Amino acid sequence: MRPRPHRPPRPARGGHQSVWLYGRHAVLAALANPERRLERLLLTREMAERHAAELAAARASAKPEILSREELAQRLPAGAVHQGIAALVAPLEEPQLEDVLARCGEHALVLALDQVTDPHNVGAVLRSAAAFGVAGLIVTERHAPADTGVLAKAASGALELVPLVRAVNLARALDQLKAAGFWLYGLDERGEVGIGDLDLAGRACIVLGAEGEGLRRLTVEKCDRLVTIPTEAKLAALNVSNAAAVAAYEWARRRKKC
Repeated sequence: MRPRPHRPPRPARGGHQSVWLYGRHAVLAALANPERRLERLLLTREMAERHAAELAAARASAKPEILSREELAQRLPAGAVHQGIAALVAPLEEPQLEDVLARCGEHALVLALDQVTDPHNVGAVLRSAAAFGVAGLIVTERHAPADTGVLAKAASGALELVPLVRAVNLARALDQLKAAGFWLYGLDERGEVGIGDLDLAGRACIVLGAEGEGLRRLTVEKCDRLVTIPTEAKLAALNVSNAAAVAAYEWARRRKKC
């Protein structure tokens, strides 16, 4: 038997710098994720009593520090809505697209974001992806937000559940999806068919662009088809996170009929 080739360890997502997560859903999801390394856990006494069971497993790696809401706010970035709980965590290991594809079955959906920079939007897309069983989310390595507390708060725990792949070259990643049997659909106002009329059976990737700029030319060229989400004339386009939620729901609805 030939020895397996040595694979160097993958880099941590967003570098090696630890980040503060805050908010009940984001922190509790991180505590439940065995892949997360917990360094500090800060919370109010009320939150400690309310979530004693969830916190029990975390005590071995970091003893909870009980603080007042004001003291907790002082240790976090300005404006952080902490809900009485925060955790300093090491970044997650960088997932590879190959790993995501290996877990995809006959019917699978991957979402891809073309230079979407707002962490609130990316977090909201992750939340929808988790809700509708999306296999993974691809973002560009550049012009995409890091795994900050803002993104994690918006994702409401989904950052721990949905693989977030950072592609150095989005066009190359889309080619890789095509080679794995995925059909690529770009959401664009120029689309010739509504997403509700599209056959999303099998493996599909829905690509969404940044608000205002939309999909880049090379990204459009990689797509098999451009599709739209029909809206009333008074509101020509949806926010990118809302569009992703509609698209993921439409795929999940069709999947149940397969």
